[in-house]
Amino acid sequence: MAQQITSANFKELVNGNKPLMVDFWAEWCGPCRMVGPIVEELAQEYAGQVVVGKVNVDENDDLAGEFGIRSIPTMLFFKNGEVVDKHVGAASKSIIESKLKGLL
Repeated sequence: MAQQITSANFKELVNGNKPLMVDFWAEWCGPCRMVGPIVEELAQEYAGQVVVGKVNVDENDDLAGEFGIRSIPTMLFFKNGEVVDKHVGAASKSIIESKLKGLL
C-alpha cells in the first residue's frame, strides 16, 4: 500500500535510504482516481526497493507549493533527497514503472 505522505513525515522519507516516488493527488481529481490503483499496485510490487507515497494536495498545500505542483496528478521521483524525474498527468503503469526502474 502506498504510504500517506504529509508535511510531518516528508523530510524523513525523502532523506531515507530508499528512493521515493510521490504521487500528488486530490480526491476530486478524476485522472488522480484513474492513476490511484496503479500507484497502489506498484507500491506493492516495489515494496522494499522504493518507497511509494501519496500527498493529498488539499491537506498538504505547503508541500505542493514547495515543489511547484500546479497540475495533478503529478509524480515526483526522488533519489538521495533530490528530484530526479517527474511526470505530470495520468500515465499508464508501464510509464510509471519505467520511471521507478530508473531509480534503482
